[in-house]
Amino acid sequence: RPTEITALGIVEVPEGVSLAEGASRAREARRLLQRVPEFRDDDSVEVRTAVRIGRQAAEGIVEAVAEIGADLVIFGWAGPPRTEQRRAVFSTTIDEVAREAPCDIAVVKQRGLGAVESILVPIRGGPNAELAISLAADLARGFGARLVVLHVVPPGGGADELERERAALAAFVKRATRGIKVSHLVVEAPTVRGAILRESAHHQLVVVGAAAQPTGVGSGRRLFGRLAETVASRAKATVMVVRTRQPVTPRTFHELRADDQSLPAADEALARPGNLPTIVDRWFAENTFHASEYRDLRRLVELKERQGLTISVGLPTLNEEKTVALVIRRIRDALMDRVPLLDEMLVIDSASTDRTVEIARELGVPVRQHDEILPELGSYPGKGEALWKSLYELRGDIVVWVDTDIRNIQPRFVYGLLGPLLSEPRIQYMKGFYHRPLQAGGRMQPEEGGRVTELMARPLINLFVPELSGVIQPLAGEYGGRRELLESVPFFTGYAVEIGLLIDVLDRVGLQGIGQVDLERRIHRNQSLIDLSRMSFTILKAAITKLEERQQIELMTEMGERMNRIRVEGERFRLEVHEVGDEIRPPMISIPAYRARRSERPS
Repeated sequence: RPTEITALGIVEVPEGVSLAEGASRAREARRLLQRVPEFRDDDSVEVRTAVRIGRQAAEGIVEAVAEIGADLVIFGWAGPPRTEQRRAVFSTTIDEVAREAPCDIAVVKQRGLGAVESILVPIRGGPNAELAISLAADLARGFGARLVVLHVVPPGGGADELERERAALAAFVKRATRGIKVSHLVVEAPTVRGAILRESAHHQLVVVGAAAQPTGVGSGRRLFGRLAETVASRAKATVMVVRTRQPVTPRTFHELRADDQSLPAADEALARPGNLPTIVDRWFAENTFHASEYRDLRRLVELKERQGLTISVGLPTLNEEKTVALVIRRIRDALMDRVPLLDEMLVIDSASTDRTVEIARELGVPVRQHDEILPELGSYPGKGEALWKSLYELRGDIVVWVDTDIRNIQPRFVYGLLGPLLSEPRIQYMKGFYHRPLQAGGRMQPEEGGRVTELMARPLINLFVPELSGVIQPLAGEYGGRRELLESVPFFTGYAVEIGLLIDVLDRVGLQGIGQVDLERRIHRNQSLIDLSRMSFTILKAAITKLEERQQIELMTEMGERMNRIRVEGERFRLEVHEVGDEIRPPMISIPAYRARRSERPS
């Protein structure tokens, strides 16, 4: 398989502090790691970055290894601490990861790795030696360096003994190096350590296997051995100490600590990964992004092209003549004309009666009426219907939707959603969030927007879908995801589309597949209280439908189909009846016409 490298940043959050508090530090860590892919000098190697949150760095590393499916973890080592007393070999973090043995491990003590012309591999046999010679052979190919394998034997063995050692070494090396040319060096010396240190002076890189010792209890030095530690500390060349994964049953740090019947252990048990508040806190810290992290648009284009992806943006409209031109121009100018980040822009209109459609066409943007798409399936009013049908028209591997009533639209409303989808393979679905001022009485009231979210949706989510309680604006209109996901979930046809998608996506890909991004500030047309009441009814009804599907609640009677509103006319009150509720469209992938259309397009 192609080589993939993930530069991993770990943010440690102390005990007693919510993991969610690590969100800002995680954002800073992602910024620092953004330049890492620039150092890639081989186009066949995929370089990615990731940031994880943990109580301890080792815990985060072990979990990331399992998530990514890594074969090798590489640690940098600055050298031994100056204190006389120390229990760790290389560092507490490295030793903890080595004890868990999640995969092969390499510890690098770098001393100016410039031109590498010769690589030394001291060999004693065993699985760590095989890993050392295998990695060294790969490095020799990459550097164009010669490879020297060293085996040290005690003095006084005689010529026959030396010859047997050379033959055994040659057989071992031939098996492990897959045909690369290797020089064999068998030397007699009173100490292995001294022989290796003397020979290392003639090479730029030393790759040495750890001692073949069992993991688990005992001194940390049993994890790597004193020889490897001494060579790494004293050699003048850069040293890589490698240790192969051991066939032991993985045990988490929490299980190890649970043996201690202490108050700290009890506190730790409450913060185990299986505990829902901890899961939500960790998700909030790791999966909350900021649009400013992705303002380097050329980097996003490079990520898109390297993965062979196409990206579409859908713009749902209904009487948006005041804002649609601004939305189109700002997105197209920045993300299509200046850089080729977007491959397609489409307006999906819902029978606007103003100049919305005319304006979009004058600007050269394709427009489709949603009731003309898949006409054999009929048509329902509503934004959700427009989004569902837009999946049939849009061609991108990634699809994002942006509302067109935004008065302060900026390119970040799109690239902020795309950044995590392009840079984080685990992210399948992105939601935007923002500061939402409320315009009332000619004044802007900060943070007073999102009334339906705060009064209805958030309490509902916390009660029945607490996994989603960290989603800042679950009803936000800016979101997107990978086509394979979006085509596999049903869509409510109206106001409930956002809450329905969020719950179904959670069931489909899990919480770690969802991300959210800060798009800063959003100013749009605020709806009346009457409209918000109708919206709340629709969303609540849809959410209850989803909860019944998940068998989380069971209603004893059918839900009402009508909503009675109280109207005040002078001194009189009267009832006004509304038929309110969304239909549910099935997953688009279940529609034969869609499957046929997709099969006609080149992959």
